[in-house]
Amino acid sequence: MLSVLLAILVVFASLAGYSALRFNQIRRSIRPDGEMCTVDGVQLHYHFFSAENGSPDTPTLVFLHGASGNAYDSQLAFLKPLKGRYPLLFVDRPGLGFSGAISDGKNSPARQAEVIEGLLRELGIDQCIAIGHSLGASVTAALGLRAPDRICGLAFLAPATHPWPGGVAWYYHVAAAPVIGWLFCRILTLPVAEYLAPRSIRHVFHPEPQPESYNQATRLPLLFLPDAFRSNATDIARLKPHVTAQSKDYGDLEQPAVILTGTEDTVVWPSIHSEGLLRDLPNAELVVLEGAGHMPHHTRTEAIVEVLDQLVLRVGKAAVSEGRSSE
Repeated sequence: MLSVLLAILVVFASLAGYSALRFNQIRRSIRPDGEMCTVDGVQLHYHFFSAENGSPDTPTLVFLHGASGNAYDSQLAFLKPLKGRYPLLFVDRPGLGFSGAISDGKNSPARQAEVIEGLLRELGIDQCIAIGHSLGASVTAALGLRAPDRICGLAFLAPATHPWPGGVAWYYHVAAAPVIGWLFCRILTLPVAEYLAPRSIRHVFHPEPQPESYNQATRLPLLFLPDAFRSNATDIARLKPHVTAQSKDYGDLEQPAVILTGTEDTVVWPSIHSEGLLRDLPNAELVVLEGAGHMPHHTRTEAIVEVLDQLVLRVGKAAVSEGRSSE
């Protein structure tokens, strides 16, 4: 019995040592290259690109990434086709990428939206379209509810915004748990995540291929750092109760909105989330991408850019209409 316990301790000590070594390597090799802004005690990392060819009235496009990622994911998809045409803001959501976590542990979509709106105020962004992918779509909805005058349009990409049957994988609950979650994220998650990451990425892109050098371009190893993995797990483990409550208010989202979903998305349920948004939002349009999976911003970028262009026009027409009605 004693020998078994010693063997277990050796295994865990080896995993902890390997994890600590890799954590240091990741921190040294991947450094932030954007700007930092502290909002309500939360340090946010972001990239802002001005619109060289846009008009002064052009709204800023604000991109909010999904779970298990960071703003480099959205930037990889959209920076090249949109740079110079619109002001662009790519934000690492709290606790992910190079952004710090919300210290009180209340990392709900509404709380994240509160912090991100604070960043918009700091940057002087008064009119913007919020574009959220997957779990980031729930933060997009929360931002639209919180700041309807500032958020003049909404785009939801493969959204996760409504309660769904069942739950999430067990390891998210373990990683989010007090004490044991702290240990779990510092001993086990990195070697397991590194082993499973290629399979997981193929799953989220299925049935379409992922871009070349996706892992490197999106700084994927940042997710394996213990605090980031724990924040991500907490976001996912607690999402269902948050959207259960939040979705009751979606009827108040009167901004022009567009929902984009793939017919082959096996990560979220389009019939629940995308169709739920279409049902709940008074000014939403649904675009169904035949054969697309959960990452259409990478696999169907051109089609999504066209839809975003149309949304900008809808937002402009809505602003003119509101201006006339207020005269």
